[in-house]
Amino acid sequence: MKAIVQDGYGGPETLGFQEVPEPELTDDRVLVRVAAASLNPYDWHLMRGLPHFVRLQFGLVRPKQTMRGVDFAGRVEEVGKDVQGLSPGDEVFGESDGALAELTAVSPSSLTPKPWNMSFEEAAAVPMGGLTALQALRDTAHTQPGDRVLINGSSGGVGTYAVQIAKALGAEVTAVCSTRNLEMMRSIGADHVVDYTRGDFTDTDRRYDVMIDTVSTKGLSECRRILEPDAVYVSLGTLELGNWIGPLTFVFGVKLASWRGSQRMVTMLARTDRDDLTTLKDMAEAGEIRSVIDRTYPLAEAAEAMRYLEEGHVRGKVVVTI
Repeated sequence: MKAIVQDGYGGPETLGFQEVPEPELTDDRVLVRVAAASLNPYDWHLMRGLPHFVRLQFGLVRPKQTMRGVDFAGRVEEVGKDVQGLSPGDEVFGESDGALAELTAVSPSSLTPKPWNMSFEEAAAVPMGGLTALQALRDTAHTQPGDRVLINGSSGGVGTYAVQIAKALGAEVTAVCSTRNLEMMRSIGADHVVDYTRGDFTDTDRRYDVMIDTVSTKGLSECRRILEPDAVYVSLGTLELGNWIGPLTFVFGVKLASWRGSQRMVTMLARTDRDDLTTLKDMAEAGEIRSVIDRTYPLAEAAEAMRYLEEGHVRGKVVVTI
């Protein structure tokens, strides 16, 4: 089968489009023929091996897992004998290491039926971004109906789902984005939009109950001043990670800020969860969320797709068709 393979850390030029053996189907796995996959910043960090401490887990000198990609949607090809509730031909979506390939072997706990009203491309865009947004808003921030929610970095892969999920939870949503994305934010449900190219979104008298920060372009003290005393600030990443200890310093700074005031300030990473994938499926079928897809590339051009992702101006998701 064809797949995207990386033998050493580096840029998109290290991604090869190669023939590889088909994955082995074990008794507790599902073999899925992938129709589409999507890219996330997570994939970029694994490709580059940055920040460097991630190599302690993923391989010091070269990646332990040489096949790239996580988010996917496709059709069940074959089912292990211990797997219940799935049959060949079922349309599914979820997360699997090495999703940029014609076939992937997946744990049934990492996938769920594809929304009937989404294409494979649209469904493949959902998993990591949707799970991150859902778990940040519902589980970490405990967003309630009527809460005023600010989403910084609202036009990206996590942000577009965060806007829609916050609205589905009954919040009043303010989206921070650039000029070219203002109308797109309104089209997916943002109540208010703030153009960061025309002013400082922290320079306001408005106060928020929840802030979801996908890019961390502002200092924590600046963010605190626009939050209610009992507000929750959730950081999902930063544009200035650095190659070594920058991320750890940032995480410590968030924890320290939380200790020094009544506002709760946290960082988080999403977890793969079949129940939450099913929640996202239900939300999609109810019309509460949809995927925003910037560009689509064929599998053979996955390196170009990753290069575009690296530029940092993707609207929603980049999808690879297979």
